Amino acid sequence: MTANLIPLCDPDMSQAELDAVLEVLQSASISSGEAVEAFEEAFARYLGRKYAVATSSGTMGLMLVLDAYGLGPGMEVIASPHSFRELAHAISLRGAFPIFADIDYWSGCMLPNKAENKISDKTKAIVVNNVNGHPAAWTEFRELADKYNLILIEDSSEAIGSTYKNALVGTFGDCSVFDFSQPGPLVCGQGGVVVTDDIDVYMALRRYRNHRLDERASVVVGRAPAYNGVMSNLSAALALVQLQRLELILERRKRTEFWYFDYVKSFEGIKDPYIGPDVTEVHWFLYIVHLGTRFTRSSRDSIIEDLIKEEIEAAAYSMPLHLQPHYFDLGYRKKDFLVTEKVADRAVALPFHAHLTEDQIAFIVGSMKDASINIGAGAEITL
Repeated sequence: MTANLIPLCDPDMSQAELDAVLEVLQSASISSGEAVEAFEEAFARYLGRKYAVATSSGTMGLMLVLDAYGLGPGMEVIASPHSFRELAHAISLRGAFPIFADIDYWSGCMLPNKAENKISDKTKAIVVNNVNGHPAAWTEFRELADKYNLILIEDSSEAIGSTYKNALVGTFGDCSVFDFSQPGPLVCGQGGVVVTDDIDVYMALRRYRNHRLDERASVVVGRAPAYNGVMSNLSAALALVQLQRLELILERRKRTEFWYFDYVKSFEGIKDPYIGPDVTEVHWFLYIVHLGTRFTRSSRDSIIEDLIKEEIEAAAYSMPLHLQPHYFDLGYRKKDFLVTEKVADRAVALPFHAHLTEDQIAFIVGSMKDASINIGAGAEITL
């Protein structure tokens, strides 16, 4: 990475974060301890949930959830093939079979009717993700889960701070999973958290996550081999300060979003970023530009290469899960989920963080426009 590169993400840190990490480094406990417990209490309070369990990653969090509910071999879990953050890998890791359902073209979120069409007598749960900060249709998914007696798991790894019908994401699932690695607004190196209101699920999550030294002789706890998937004290101290500053961080990212739109609206055919009818606030995970239908996946990749030559870090959003080798081995094939493939083939993630200046955004958008015109012969792009 060169000094002039405009990075895709750049964490919003202050002296408070540095002081918190230094305090842990000077303490007797770096691995786990009081900072983890403090973060768990603060995060549960932030969402109004009863319990929070800090984990080493969002994927580990989902693995713990599946174990807590006893989900594994011979069972099916419905999930979306479309995401930048691939928590759905946990389903296969636990031995359950991932059943993908296609998405809404505009929001990128899984469609409730598509999910319902995938339900079988082996279906035990639905993992619904809030894609790129946009909340899913939670009223419909709750009705669907209740109708078929399914566990509803919320993947909020890309959407902290967003709201649906004025309620924060993370409050809709029986369990909700967050991830705090880049490029999100709240970052702590690596880490995640699971929230729930069910005491039995909470205790199971704790047992499967790790065993404390004073628990190793417990017959009850010892029946569940633990992953040792706890968040470190260092990460928790960082995450706690980030959580305390979250409102400010999100406001600063909003400023970046507004600047982007001021510049991208000069493109012919540009539209406001889509926000669903029941969505009351969206805090974007990445700034995504969707190319017009004249573009192909290869031309999208060429645009990304041109941006990188201009020292602008950009990326595809996303590589559909069902097209990745592991899921190919499970029987999935190209054209299984046409909307997911159409969206993924033409989506470009541009740098999005609070440190971007207006001049940098003007340069990014101008470079994007030049690249799209050169490669697509003037084809429209739309958000």
